Amino acid sequence: MKISTFNKSLIGALAATFITSSAFAADMTLKLGHLANEENPWHKASVKFGEELSRLTDGRIEVEVFPNESLGKEIDLINGMQLGTVDMTITGESLQNWAPMAALLAVPYAYKSTEHMDEIASGEIGDDIKAQIIEKVQIRPIAYFARGPRDLTSNREIKSPDDLNGLKMRVPNVPLFVDVWKALGANPGPMAFSEVFTSLQNGTIESQENPLALIRSANFYEVQKFVNMTDHVRSWIYLTIAESTWGKLSEEDQSAVMEAAQAAQAYERELFNASLEEDREFLESKGMTMVEVDGAAFQAKAKDAVLANVNDEIKPIVEQLFSQ
Repeated sequence: MKISTFNKSLIGALAATFITSSAFAADMTLKLGHLANEENPWHKASVKFGEELSRLTDGRIEVEVFPNESLGKEIDLINGMQLGTVDMTITGESLQNWAPMAALLAVPYAYKSTEHMDEIASGEIGDDIKAQIIEKVQIRPIAYFARGPRDLTSNREIKSPDDLNGLKMRVPNVPLFVDVWKALGANPGPMAFSEVFTSLQNGTIESQENPLALIRSANFYEVQKFVNMTDHVRSWIYLTIAESTWGKLSEEDQSAVMEAAQAAQAYERELFNASLEEDREFLESKGMTMVEVDGAAFQAKAKDAVLANVNDEIKPIVEQLFSQ
């Protein structure tokens, strides 16, 4: 049977298309799951990481990002990375379940400023934290993202620990948080986050503490007048890759991953700084007043409670951080 000139041309075009698409198909697709939504800087930075890695590897390595816990919850993703079913996630102090030094990512009053936190995260202590995570958890931190500092909201100004005076406040169900706020002079109690707005509204509690972004998204400005800038927890979180996945990469591709991760880290910081300013302006536009506090007084009064709650392995480091 003869093939017409038209059909020959069609077959040739289809073959060329197939060859071209195969040539540009990714050799590896990394699955990156995390808990944030699509508007969060962490998600946007994850997408940026994927774009940069694809560019640096000429499309050989692609990254598929799964926000909103759509690939699983944080601990499930870590377990998946250890089993080799998940490639990447964003995770932080939860890693202390395996690597005690990961608790340093979120110790109350350990970091006096974002710059101080950056110095630690990118310095020798940060290197030791990452090394222990690689050894104990079998996942590799490749970049870190900042988290908004936690601040105290209330219906009266709180400038020093003396102003707390038994203030009834909600804290997460974390013994360290409960003990620290008791030491500072408040009357803290754990409560599910979903119950906080109504409890503030009906007076069951008088205050709560969270980053500005969450104060905004939870509409706490409707039931609280002041944001007391306690900045009592400054913390960071890691973009991580499974060691099993890392081991499959050539040295060249490992370098590309690290370069893409640094680009993502820088991009996230731009978004983070902009969001902090935007959230503050929004809350002020809704009638909230930002109150500057005596941070040194809060830190000094919290110190013993913090040290009593941290693991013996990291206690000397925490003491060192408090003395800086």
